[in-house]
Amino acid sequence: MDDLAGFLRTRRSRVDPAAVGIPSDSRRRVEGLRREEVAHLSGVSVDYYVRLEQGRATQPSEQVLDALAGVLGLDETERGHLYRLARQRRRRAKAPGGRVRPELLRVLDLVADAPALIMNHRLDVLAGNRLAGLLFGRPMPGLNTARHIFLEEAGRGLYADWESCTLDVVGHLRLAAGKYPDDPRLASLIGELAMGSDRFRRLWARADVRARTHGRKAYRHPLVGLLELHQENFALPDESGTELLVLSAAPGSPAEDGLRLLVGLGADSGDARRAADAQVRE
Repeated sequence: MDDLAGFLRTRRSRVDPAAVGIPSDSRRRVEGLRREEVAHLSGVSVDYYVRLEQGRATQPSEQVLDALAGVLGLDETERGHLYRLARQRRRRAKAPGGRVRPELLRVLDLVADAPALIMNHRLDVLAGNRLAGLLFGRPMPGLNTARHIFLEEAGRGLYADWESCTLDVVGHLRLAAGKYPDDPRLASLIGELAMGSDRFRRLWARADVRARTHGRKAYRHPLVGLLELHQENFALPDESGTELLVLSAAPGSPAEDGLRLLVGLGADSGDARRAADAQVRE
């Protein structure tokens, strides 16, 4: 699903030669750095670097990886991804299971004023509280946010910053593919997305990596309008790759009013369903 050779090639193509002291002219035919330039700047032989990009080299040392990361201008997330890819043959992480402990489900129920959900490395939603279900307009178990964003029309309408969300999703799946290269369900998901979405294929080819973290998330709900929320991600102990996500609204903000309205609409809908069920029983 992911490999060191491909990652090195894409990162090399993005380095501005002038930024590393290499003059550029109109006769330059390659985008970014040449292989021999990366080799020279990182202090390794050209032959060894070529073998790295062809997937034929032995495991590179920490010193080589550090030098390559510096030359290629990798950020912290990209550095971690590079080191992980280089060690894949030595140790492969086992994909976590899909069970959610009852204690975690109780924690979800305690979060009453914000959508909260538990998500794994494949972006499968394993569980969510009531407000999360109202936000997404569907039951939480069974939802995969990558499919929702790329393959479902409802998903594209829900995410106010859809293009930015697609970048985050692809970057996260790239990281997951590097960490769990033997996960067949992840491989199947990536193949499904590539078959069904031109944008996913284009973004995947860029080999960008992004870590899930905190930040602004905006939703355009069909009933309550724009909800500008803040997402916090909490890695769950003893649950590798699984996180608790909480989407909160700033106090006194229109989003806080929108979430209250959404709760009210959900309660009204629930009352109507219960009344209908009672009539049927009578």
